[in-house]
Amino acid sequence: MNKKHSLFISSSLIYSYCITIFYFLTTTTLCYAVDPYFEACEPKTCGNQTIAYPFYINGIQEPFCGYPGFGLTCDNTIGFPILNLSNTFYTINQIFYQNHSFRVSNPMFSRPDTKKGCLSFPPTQNLSFPNNMFYLAHDQTEVRLFFGCDSSKLPRSLQRNKIGCSAGNETSSVVALYADDKNVSFVSKNCRDEVVYARVENSVKGEIQEALRKGFRMNWIASDCKECNSTGGRCGFDADIYNFRCYCTDRVHPAKCDPVAVAEKSQVVHIVTIVGSVAGVASALLIVLVCWFRKKIFPPTFPLFKKKNPTHQLIEKFLKEHGPLSAVRYNYSDIKKITNSFKNILGKGGYGSVYKGKLHDEHNVAVKILSESKGNGEDFINEVASISRTSHVNVVRLLGFCLDGSKKALIYEYMPNGSLEKFIYEEKNPPQNDLQLDCKTLYDIAIGVARGLEYLHRGCNTRILHFDIKPHNILLDDDFCPKISDFGLSKICPKKESIVSVFGARGTPGYIAPELFSRNFGEVSHKSDVYSYGMMVLEMVGRRKNIKIEVDCSSELYFPHWIYKRLELNQDLGLNCIKNEMDEEMVRKMTVVSLWCIQTNPLNRPSMHKVVEMLEANLQVLEMPPKPFLSSPSTSPTHLSSEIL
Repeated sequence: MNKKHSLFISSSLIYSYCITIFYFLTTTTLCYAVDPYFEACEPKTCGNQTIAYPFYINGIQEPFCGYPGFGLTCDNTIGFPILNLSNTFYTINQIFYQNHSFRVSNPMFSRPDTKKGCLSFPPTQNLSFPNNMFYLAHDQTEVRLFFGCDSSKLPRSLQRNKIGCSAGNETSSVVALYADDKNVSFVSKNCRDEVVYARVENSVKGEIQEALRKGFRMNWIASDCKECNSTGGRCGFDADIYNFRCYCTDRVHPAKCDPVAVAEKSQVVHIVTIVGSVAGVASALLIVLVCWFRKKIFPPTFPLFKKKNPTHQLIEKFLKEHGPLSAVRYNYSDIKKITNSFKNILGKGGYGSVYKGKLHDEHNVAVKILSESKGNGEDFINEVASISRTSHVNVVRLLGFCLDGSKKALIYEYMPNGSLEKFIYEEKNPPQNDLQLDCKTLYDIAIGVARGLEYLHRGCNTRILHFDIKPHNILLDDDFCPKISDFGLSKICPKKESIVSVFGARGTPGYIAPELFSRNFGEVSHKSDVYSYGMMVLEMVGRRKNIKIEVDCSSELYFPHWIYKRLELNQDLGLNCIKNEMDEEMVRKMTVVSLWCIQTNPLNRPSMHKVVEMLEANLQVLEMPPKPFLSSPSTSPTHLSSEIL
């Protein structure tokens, strides 16, 4: 026996003896620490408030520990967290995590100007906030503040309603009244300015200055954290895929921690503590020795330690259970030939990249190569399961797919005109640009998409909910016939059922229905697609984004408010695409139908079947919908504004 062989046997014996005691310890402790996301998202305190998901403290906690736009500032001088709303800072007095609400107040009411005791509050400022983040809680009472009041003209009974002087004019007062106060009309006539500023909770209604100091309650819109917390995780948010994530001790999970993995992790930590106290340095050296032998003798490629890819197993199981599919299965080498080694790229996104290719019959196709780092295969399964069940002129066709090891690809029919997105935004395409579509084409596209969604909701063998309807996912063929694409977030449910169970907000900001953020708005169903469709058609009409997603707390008026007011007052829509009376009627019809689609309550939205009927009906028979806003609109019909508190 040679020396090398003898060394191998000796090493193997040492390894075999040690592994029975320390294998689990070495593979899960030294080689696998607590996940850094879990550690980073430990709740912090600010004053007497615990700051946790969906909030995070700017500069202290990582943004991925909270929801976009929920960053707070911790003011140690007053001991309260501060939230920026509409470029005005508000004190968070209390956070109620159980019911997704918090009470805020303007520090101006508790800390007036120390030199003069005046309120430096602009007399025309109204508080507004993005309706995709916060909304006003129920059971609130409106408060009106009147600036520039002449104290000498106020009766004695109203002297107690003075809450300070007006900034810039110490001789004038600020008077606060509840909106239902019988003196509102009198005070309005004797004060220079009026501002509808705030609301206070009915439960604290009483002395008005004290009520203003305590503030008002707001609710937030964010994915629920209960299931993640109940399994030992800490909640967070992945901005790259714009979706909720559960950070656990072992790794990042989509919704909740794996109880078995967490239990094993806790058990390992306990064992490490015992072994460390008994064995000390000797145990540590032995562990290092075992790890070294494992790497030298059994490299990662050794069959004993090679693990099967769980994502690959999950997808293969799905393909086996669903039997033969209409789409053809290809090898990755075939995909390289079809795309000519990925030479012609059509687009790129968080899902991966899309390339132009040709099948063996010279038929042009679009090949989507799915990113290996995204998701657990659910997007791939959704695409194959959903589109393979469909056959409709307004739904893109899936011609083939590839599952070759970790490589995943989907092959679609090629759409020469690309996505609707590049044709409708004026900031990208000025009115004189050749890419601009006329009103008739936009109207036909809106009807085509509506028919495609109607088919998905009630025309298939099963009901398919898309959950990501937006211009980017509407493809156009040579004749600008629209086809719904990208079913990565879709859900399949029995045809007779509509309400589905989903975790977190699915979709793209600006198009996501309110009930997907909070079940307080209603059940998630096919009506969630109706909402997204309505927001998309409004962007087609306005040739612009409805809201600016990249601005966390924008108070800028967004398009649905503007267009609703125009329709309500029967004013000229003033849109560039309108050239004649026929265009005007089509655009008004699309707008009215869209406003019905984006109603906050899902029960008030029409089905897609009804949407098609409304679009094909005469404008005169369409009823004007209610204002589709999350919080109470302004009480003044002459002011076009965002939600006013």
